[in-house]
Amino acid sequence: MPELIEIGTVSARGQVAIPSEMRKKMHLKDGEKVLFVLQDDALLLRRVSGLSWDELTKPLKDAPKKIYESDVNALVHQLRKR
Repeated sequence: MPELIEIGTVSARGQVAIPSEMRKKMHLKDGEKVLFVLQDDALLLRRVSGLSWDELTKPLKDAPKKIYESDVNALVHQLRKR
């Protein structure tokens, strides 16, 4: 089960605000970089720390090509541990 679920709105400029509770849990601060990964109709957002591009994307490259909704939580937890 997801830790948090929120609904946002896309602005005319394509912007979406990350809900404050999620920003707190992700330790996101003003000006920090985030990584967006699109898989079919699912969008994953990950905080970018001092990791290289290869380190950031390795779990996604290693993941099965077809990801099912039931697999998303396990993949997110795996990414968070790294």
